[in-house]
Amino acid sequence: MKEKDIFFNLIKLGIGHNAEPILDEVDWTTIEALAAKHGLSAIILDGINCLSEIARPPKEVLLQWIGCTLQSYEYRYTSYQKAIAELAGWYNAREYKMMVLKGYACSIDWPKPEHRPCGDIDIWLFGKQKEADALLVKDKGVIVDTSHHHHTVFDWGGFMVENHFDFINVHHHKSNAAFESLLKEQGQDDSYYVEVEGEKVYLPSPNLHALFLLKHACIEFAASGLNLRQLLDWAFFVKAHGRKVEWAWLENILEQFGMKRLYNVFNAICVGDLGFDVSLFPEVQFDPDLKDKVLKEILSPAIANDKPRKLFPRIIWKWHRWRANEWKHKLVYKESMWSAFWSGVWGHLLKPKSI
Repeated sequence: MKEKDIFFNLIKLGIGHNAEPILDEVDWTTIEALAAKHGLSAIILDGINCLSEIARPPKEVLLQWIGCTLQSYEYRYTSYQKAIAELAGWYNAREYKMMVLKGYACSIDWPKPEHRPCGDIDIWLFGKQKEADALLVKDKGVIVDTSHHHHTVFDWGGFMVENHFDFINVHHHKSNAAFESLLKEQGQDDSYYVEVEGEKVYLPSPNLHALFLLKHACIEFAASGLNLRQLLDWAFFVKAHGRKVEWAWLENILEQFGMKRLYNVFNAICVGDLGFDVSLFPEVQFDPDLKDKVLKEILSPAIANDKPRKLFPRIIWKWHRWRANEWKHKLVYKESMWSAFWSGVWGHLLKPKSI
C-alpha cells in the first residue's frame, strides 16, 4: 500500500469512517510530514489510535506525535475559544454583533473541534468594521493594520484577528465584486449564533457558509494551493447543515461564476477519498481525469508555495506560479487570465504590501 493510500486510510479512521486495514510497513516520517502539511496531525493520531498495537508507529514517534497534538491543537484551541469569547464580549458590550468565519465556525462541525487546527480569528461585524476598529484603537490602544484589501488586522489574546469589511478580495478579479455583493446580502442574516464561554457569537447562515467556504476554497486552489483540511471543512459542514442549504440557489451561482466543475470534484473527493456518504451531497457528477488531476495538485502542487523574501525573486516566482495555475484559473473564474493579471497588478498597486 502506498503512503498516499495509507494517509487517506488514517484520515478516514480518524474521522470515524471505515477504511482498509493497514498491513504494510509504514514510512511514518512521510505520513507525519503529509499530516502537518494538510493540518491533520491530530486527525492522523486519531486514526493511529484505531490501529492494533503492532501496526502503530514506534513508541518514541507516537509520544512525540501526542505531545505535538496536545500543544499545537488541544491547548491552542482552548486559548482560541477564550480569545473569541473575550473579543465577542468586548463587541457585545458596545452593541456590535460579531460573526466568526472559517476557523471557529468550521471547527464546531468536526467530530472533535479541538482537533481542527486553529489559526487566525476571522470576523464579520455586519458592516460596522470601520467604526468598531476606530473604537478599538481609542479605547484599547490596539494597533490596527489597514494594509490588506478586504480586512483589517490586529492582535487579540495572542491571535491575529482579520476583521472583514469584504468577504473576499474584490480587486484581483472583476467577477469578485459581483460575488461579494451576494456574500454581503447573505451576511445580513443574524439568526444563527452560539454561546462561547457565556458570550453570544454569531455564525454564518447555512447559505452564507456554503457560498463562502466554496468560494474561499476555489480561490485558494486557483491562486496558491488547497489542503485536505479545507475539504474536510466542506464535508463536515455539509454533513451538519446540508439540509438547510438552498442547493438549487447555490449551484446556480456556482454555474454562473464558472465554479461548478470544481465544486463537483470537491464533492467527489469528499466521497471517494475521504469516505463521506454520497447521499449527503446533492450532486457528485465529475470528470474522473479532472478529479485525479485536482487531487494530485492538492497533494503535490506543481509550484511549491515557498515564496521568496526578496522582492524581485518573489515577483518572478509569482509570475511562474501564475502561468502554471492557468488550468486551475479556468475552473474558478470565467474572465481571462490577462484580465485577472491586470486586475491583480492594479490591486497590488493599491496595496503595495500585498506584493
